[in-house]
Amino acid sequence: MASQAVQPAGQKRVMKKQTRTNLIAYSFIAPNFIGFAVFTLIPMAASIILAFCNWDGVHAVTFAGLDNFISLTSDRVFIAAFKNTIVYTVAVVPLTMVCALALAVLLNQKIHFRNFFRTVAFFPYVASLVAVAAVWNMIFSPSMGPVNMILSSLGVKNLPRWAAGKETAMLTVVLFSVWKNMGYYMVIFLAGLQGTSPQLEEAATLDGATRWQVFWHVVLPQLRPTTFFVTITLTIASFKVYDQMYMITQGGPGNATITLVYYIYNVAFVNTPKYGYASAIAMVLFALVLIVTIIQFRGSSSND
Repeated sequence: MASQAVQPAGQKRVMKKQTRTNLIAYSFIAPNFIGFAVFTLIPMAASIILAFCNWDGVHAVTFAGLDNFISLTSDRVFIAAFKNTIVYTVAVVPLTMVCALALAVLLNQKIHFRNFFRTVAFFPYVASLVAVAAVWNMIFSPSMGPVNMILSSLGVKNLPRWAAGKETAMLTVVLFSVWKNMGYYMVIFLAGLQGTSPQLEEAATLDGATRWQVFWHVVLPQLRPTTFFVTITLTIASFKVYDQMYMITQGGPGNATITLVYYIYNVAFVNTPKYGYASAIAMVLFALVLIVTIIQFRGSSSND
């Protein structure tokens, strides 16, 4: 009888200790979760609801059903923004990955001043976007920029207008984005390269493989997880691009460089706010990113 009375008391003490441990763990998680809920989860839920409503921030919210999504099909600015987002992503992702990987391979070698060159390559990523965008616009100025001066000295007659021309504005932003971000992804590839097996490379070299064959058949397969991570993060960041467009071209000339996020900002906060319509565009962007991410995950799993 005594042992039966002691057993429940011991179980209660264990339960109280476990509860106290859980509360301590939850107390560490709570600040981050509360911030996530307030600034991400709740706004996402509100955006999904608003996508099916009309609201200007002043008058009462009215239910619109699928009207916002139907209106998108005939919205020329939205169609232009959708196309520009796709073009930007298709151009920026492979170019940035190739440049970042090339820099990582080069700066992974034993060369003089290696740390200095790594710092120089990484500097554009941490530099102020406003400052580097101003410098970039000066360098690619159609009238007084050094790039056009060099092209003119080489005999080029029809000088590009870069950010001021409809045909070259997107190219200018793409080049700027690649230059600014490749240093960050270079660091990620460097971490991946330093995790590869040098024994496999030495074995391939002893078997007579060239440097290119060693890189393509030995090093690159070992970088598959790193490449997959870079592809996913870079793709999502490219779909969400806004600041480069705002600083370099302001979405122009015309709608040559307007993107979905830039158009969401214009619809929601410029002139008469249309929060419901902006939320509908945001849902399209969310669906686009989700579809591309799922395709990339399935492609990666099939390769494995």
